[in-house]
Amino acid sequence: MKPSVVEQMETLVRHFDAIRETQAEAARVDARLAEQVDQARRFAEAVVRDAARDPAALSLAARVPRAGWDTAMIAEREFVTELACTLRLPVRSAETLIAESHTLMNELPGTRAALQNGAITYRHAQALINQAWSLPAEALAGFEQALLKSAPHLTVSNLKHRARVLRERLHPESIRARHQKSVADRRVFFEPEPDGMASLHWYDSAEKVKAGYDRLTVTALSSQGPGEKRTLTQLRADTFADLILDGVTASGVGRGIRGTVHVTVPVMTLLGHSEEPGELEGYGPIDPDTAREIAARAPSFIRILTHPETGAVLSVGRTRYKVPKDLKRYLRVRDATCRWPGCRRAAAHCDLDHTLDWQFEGLTAHDNLAHLCPADHALKSETRWSYVHLPDGTLEWTSPTGRRFISEPVTIIRPPESWRRSKAGPPPEQVRPADAKTRPPESDEPPPF
Repeated sequence: MKPSVVEQMETLVRHFDAIRETQAEAARVDARLAEQVDQARRFAEAVVRDAARDPAALSLAARVPRAGWDTAMIAEREFVTELACTLRLPVRSAETLIAESHTLMNELPGTRAALQNGAITYRHAQALINQAWSLPAEALAGFEQALLKSAPHLTVSNLKHRARVLRERLHPESIRARHQKSVADRRVFFEPEPDGMASLHWYDSAEKVKAGYDRLTVTALSSQGPGEKRTLTQLRADTFADLILDGVTASGVGRGIRGTVHVTVPVMTLLGHSEEPGELEGYGPIDPDTAREIAARAPSFIRILTHPETGAVLSVGRTRYKVPKDLKRYLRVRDATCRWPGCRRAAAHCDLDHTLDWQFEGLTAHDNLAHLCPADHALKSETRWSYVHLPDGTLEWTSPTGRRFISEPVTIIRPPESWRRSKAGPPPEQVRPADAKTRPPESDEPPPF
């Protein structure tokens, strides 16, 4: 017998109740995670303090060869980066989580309680935390109490708005002074999106961003007419593309891509015998038609044709320190980004690091080189993090506590037999003798790492 309308509604209510309970359970898990992160942070800080009070204790800096950072700095970076790898987060996101956890556990008890009982989600908690960070301690209680009354019934967006308005009223420092400090954080960042698309975000003073958006809108509106089929949204996007790429709109002069990036195109795709996607550096797969067009017509793109039997030079052994151009190109295609687990900085803006240092008999070879951004390059040099280079280009990182994390290459290109390392075996285990030379005897330039 078919359920009545009332029975169907009761069943639907149970579904919604189950969904809400699952959301509340997730909030309780988030509260527990924040507590665990803050406990780990306090424990790590206590270890450093105890070591500093014990004259007989060996400082952390003394255990890291060639370390230029002090013990506190090493301990802080080791904790943050291992947490990032543990949670599979970017380092900046891990730093944010640590700061949020500290605020929840020590400064916003009401928000923590609401999260623990499932009354709000972690995104609601973040809306309060982000505005509370810049408030003085004496204003926090009133700020939190006023917002938690309605937070369980508001969307995150609405709560953010209310929190921002209330913060303006309670903050003792003028908005002008705070704005002047915030201007230093202005930035533009790139975000890959699905289906061959991407976003470009511009964070700057509100008046500049709003003026820029209004200019795009006015210019787009001027392009509308009886024969124009594009929507205003599409016209606004096309106007922005014309201005940012060419400095002029479609009716102006000076067209042409100004940036220089790598596009990797399989040979069979380039010849039209395959529909395998190309690879746009810093983004990922692009459709084969776009890859062919870029490879054929855009002079500012560097074409790299991949083939199992490519003739790229993969090793120069111990003959010189400086990495030759064709090997750099091979490594840039293989890595695409920094090889620290989770880092997405483009290889074009990274250093090439000898896994086994040159001064300890490391080779200038494809299986002893990897891209590391300056921050992660310093991390390897200044802390107890280390890694080994596996034959397929995978890097196996070992954390200060001995845990292991994997960084896989973006593109696996099989080296040609003629350029593979000799069968003498892998390089010796890296050691750091006290009397080791700090500069290779036959380098083309002083080794930065």
